[in-house]
Amino acid sequence: MYACGKVCTFGSKNETTRMLIYTPQITNRFRYVAELLMEELIGIPLEITDNIDTYLSHHGLKLNYSKRRLSDEEIFIYTQGLLFEKGIKTQQVAVGTYKEIAVLFPCTVENVSLPFDIFAASFYLVSRYEEYLPFTPDRHNRYQVEDSIAYKADFLHLPVVNIWANFLREICKEKQPDIRCKQRSYKFLPTYDIDLAYSYKHKGFMRNLGRCLIYLKDGKWEETSELLKVWLFNAPDPYDTYSLQTKLHQQHKLHATYFFLIGEYSRYDKNISIENLAYQKLIRDLADNNKVGIHPSYRSNKDPKILHNEIEKLSAIIKTEVERSRQHYIKLRIPQTYETLLSNEIYKDYSMGYASAVGFRAGIASAFYFYNINLEIKTDLRVYPFCIMDVTLKEYLQLKPQKAQKLIYKLIEQVRKVNGLFIFIWHNHTISDYDDWQGWQQVYINTLEKALAVRPID
Repeated sequence: MYACGKVCTFGSKNETTRMLIYTPQITNRFRYVAELLMEELIGIPLEITDNIDTYLSHHGLKLNYSKRRLSDEEIFIYTQGLLFEKGIKTQQVAVGTYKEIAVLFPCTVENVSLPFDIFAASFYLVSRYEEYLPFTPDRHNRYQVEDSIAYKADFLHLPVVNIWANFLREICKEKQPDIRCKQRSYKFLPTYDIDLAYSYKHKGFMRNLGRCLIYLKDGKWEETSELLKVWLFNAPDPYDTYSLQTKLHQQHKLHATYFFLIGEYSRYDKNISIENLAYQKLIRDLADNNKVGIHPSYRSNKDPKILHNEIEKLSAIIKTEVERSRQHYIKLRIPQTYETLLSNEIYKDYSMGYASAVGFRAGIASAFYFYNINLEIKTDLRVYPFCIMDVTLKEYLQLKPQKAQKLIYKLIEQVRKVNGLFIFIWHNHTISDYDDWQGWQQVYINTLEKALAVRPID
């Protein structure tokens, strides 16, 4: 995406409203993370130069990213060197503390503006550098949170990249009080994965019969009664919570994003058939007032042709191109998953988070472009990270509703503090108050109300 030469211009050429950054090497890595921090998070237009004379003659805000100070007026960030490398290698990533916040690549050089390499630290987390390195996957072939530096250093619960950007923003304001930073605002986006559109409806005779026999064998009389009421007497399906969602969205003037699993039936893909007309109608109805994306089936991770076919089927139903995706079971592999999405013209992904833990997988609570380290390019894929999923709270962390609610509130407040983007994942069946999910509907409602932004995301 980058095509600049010796001077990279990202914003206005007015010296009083932009920052000039000097670095001895203008690499794609540095351009990427400088644009993310300065343009997107801090809101200051910038240019990058590798010419010292051009840099020193600049009369506005300027930042030096090298190994030696050049001016008394500059912001000086000491470079650790990661952004001047190519390819992947094991990094010795030290962890320090600044203003009681964990930082990566700390330095002890005198007269620096920040005691750590904010650009290398942010790049390491947001690019998911550590996920390119060898690791032992879990049973679903996923990168495990326990291997991440955020988990090991106990800052997974913090959007540290946003916090670090605010440190740099304060320094910019001190150097040039009249500099205008584009103000970011806290935003909230509710998202839903539809893995099981209905519990009993539209599943066919054999599937319901088999389930009924299992219930009877296990002595689950209440579940048997519920199944028969829905199956034989057209009672409301317990997983049909869409009217509740719609009511709450309308009440709070929210627009959600829904991800539909439409893969063929298998061990981990158990939705009703996409050929079912009732399922197609549900998708179209929800698409009328919300965004719709593909929830790639478990099987599609091993066969890109399956994903392409699923995207085409969903596109035919909603009668428009499919632009959004979130991986079923959060089966995100870097960079393979994103390369596959781009090859299918999917440019927005919502899979950046962990299935087994809450928090900030990429250390950030804002959308960002994916950087492919193998190709050393900033791609067109926009990543929307989530920090909370209902299944994580109940199934992985084994939390009761009350404790889960407290944890959710803490994460919402962390995102609010940095004016970030708060995204949660809920499922239609988990807010049913049915079976094992009794008590979780109120958690969902409370979370929705707590997370409400001044201005919801478009």
